[in-house]
Amino acid sequence: MKPAIHPAYGPVVFRDRAASYAFLTRSTMTSDKTIDWEDGNTYPVVDVEISNVSHPFYTGTARVLDTAGRVERFERRYGRYGAN
Repeated sequence: MKPAIHPAYGPVVFRDRAASYAFLTRSTMTSDKTIDWEDGNTYPVVDVEISNVSHPFYTGTARVLDTAGRVERFERRYGRYGAN
C-alpha cells in the first residue's frame, strides 16, 4: 500500500442514542466528540440513529403486514382470476 493516502484506522465508539447502547470497534470514521470508555481510555464517539439493538428487524418488533386481508380485498374488488 502507498503510504499517506489511506485514512487512519483506529478504535471508535459507535453510540446508538435511541437505545442507549454503545460499542467499541475499529473504523476510519472520525469525530470531534470523545467518550471515556469502560477500559479507562478516551475514544472518539460517533452517534448513529439506529443499530442492531434498536432496528425492528433485529429486535423482533417489526410490524407484520396483513397480507391475507389485502388479498381478500383485492379479490373482492376485482374478482378471482378464472372464476366463472
